[in-house]
Amino acid sequence: MNPDVETPVRLRAAVEADADSIAALEAQCPGAAQWERDSHARSEPAGYQRIVAERDGVILGFIIARTAADELEILNLAVYPAFRRQGIGTRLLEMATSEARTAGAKKVFLEVRESNSTALAFYRAHRFQKSGRRKGYYSQPCEDALALALTLE
Repeated sequence: MNPDVETPVRLRAAVEADADSIAALEAQCPGAAQWERDSHARSEPAGYQRIVAERDGVILGFIIARTAADELEILNLAVYPAFRRQGIGTRLLEMATSEARTAGAKKVFLEVRESNSTALAFYRAHRFQKSGRRKGYYSQPCEDALALALTLE
């Protein structure tokens, strides 16, 4: 994987054909939720967003979220380590929150492993605040989740 850094990153809705690329990206990002490949291939019900960031046909990052009532829940967000700190995660998060805001969302929430300092720093930089703790939420290894929330303006 070596997309041309001069080519702009394009965001688009994920399609079924992206499932293998998304699963491969997850495998390279141990801090991301590790889902079964088939979960990336099926269509989601209304309210779900599955967005990929790609350059030269290579998926560099993705976000999966769902809107219910007036809340957006971030279910999974990952960017290949070699392409982090280039604004890709920020663009994915902004697109998901913008679409959710248009759909009437007023709040965004998510859970993150307490030990995932990279993700925690990312979300803090985007004004998320700790809203709770979920004891033993994660397995392999067992770990608490920090619940984070952001009020949309």
